[in-house]
Amino acid sequence: MARQYFGTDGIRGTVGQSPITPDFILRLAHAVGRVLKSQEAHPTVLIGKDTRISGYMLESALESGFNSAGVDVVLLGPVPTPAVAYLTRAQRASLGVVISASHNPFADNGIKFFSAQGKKLSDTWEETVEATLLEAPVWVDSAALGKTRRLDDAAGRYIEFCKSTFSNDLTLKGLKIVVDAAHGAAYQIAPKVFHELGAEVIAIGCSPDGLNINKEVGATHPAALVQAVKDHRADYGIALDGDADRLQFVDASGRLFNGDELLYLMVADRLARDEAVPGAVGTLMTNLAVEVALKQRGVEFVRAKVGDRYVLEVLHDKGWLLGGEGSGHLLALDKHTTGDGLVSALQVLQACVGSGKTMSQLLEGITLFPQTLINVRLAPGFDWQGHQPLWDATRNAEAELGDSGRVLIRASGTEPLVRVMVEARDAVQARECAQRIAATLS
Repeated sequence: MARQYFGTDGIRGTVGQSPITPDFILRLAHAVGRVLKSQEAHPTVLIGKDTRISGYMLESALESGFNSAGVDVVLLGPVPTPAVAYLTRAQRASLGVVISASHNPFADNGIKFFSAQGKKLSDTWEETVEATLLEAPVWVDSAALGKTRRLDDAAGRYIEFCKSTFSNDLTLKGLKIVVDAAHGAAYQIAPKVFHELGAEVIAIGCSPDGLNINKEVGATHPAALVQAVKDHRADYGIALDGDADRLQFVDASGRLFNGDELLYLMVADRLARDEAVPGAVGTLMTNLAVEVALKQRGVEFVRAKVGDRYVLEVLHDKGWLLGGEGSGHLLALDKHTTGDGLVSALQVLQACVGSGKTMSQLLEGITLFPQTLINVRLAPGFDWQGHQPLWDATRNAEAELGDSGRVLIRASGTEPLVRVMVEARDAVQARECAQRIAATLS
């Protein structure tokens, strides 16, 4: 069955337009509730959200939909997406629900789900929910309605969990760290995590007003972090996105490190501590230099489809622990069941503090190939896959690059975009090839 509503990361769209409307979200929660009720007698779901103003409306709709199916609800308030994954598992809940559109602008929002084990749910589960959406609702009678309560210390519990992933033998004392929470879900939590581990924290992007999430701050706009690190002469800068599951890192020189480099650093740190790392998982977008460098160190590298859920699937299939994307979604499955910007940041800091080396020193074994990524916004209904000029330009670029680069054309899973990526040893060549290919879509 083809999924109508679920994309690569839950259900997402512009608030007030289908499917992100209160009536549909109520129906969605009711359908999910019915699926849960078919599996257990008294299910409980946890609901967390980011700081978008629409979160209030969607939270109410979800609550009503679940209650109407006889499902109890626990409200967490504004917490990161990975906090919902952790608390769902810790609270022995049946399901975790996140209201967030991650790195998108405030006008968008979405719904994500986590299993009782704090993991992304399968395509089969999503198909079951969509099939249930086609059925007439079955409202339970008054005596069987679900109840709702609030978990007042949700943030504190998650802070303690994050701190537990950092070595007890190490401290962040003496370090000055800029923390940028993108005016998003981690605006209260992120500064406290690093402060309680001993760091001096300068907080930016930690003043949400419901409308400013991801606006010129956070992991998708790292220039603000780079400037703040320089202005405050900080040792490190850490930027999260709106729901705090992705990470960008800056060192004292103002150099920005992306997720590909951070994945390599995490692997290298494990190897330096004589831990076995049989393999790591990236995506089709992962820089070719990472694959080359890991293989030189005897670490197998596998590419998954773009999207952290697909990286997770390959990690589970292989029985490996480390994976990630250049966007900053990083996975350390011995620390958490899902990608977590804060936990990943602590893994990077642990590598630096534990080794006494800078990030540049830890990454001496890798030099990224230049990549050019162009996002082309499509007109509604445009058939890019059947657009012959696109594929002619792609074949020409591949022939020009030969073994010294690669081309990747793919659709965004969350926005009406086609992403054109060209990677080559020569930056000018990568840029010119990408521009020629992208021009065929404009």
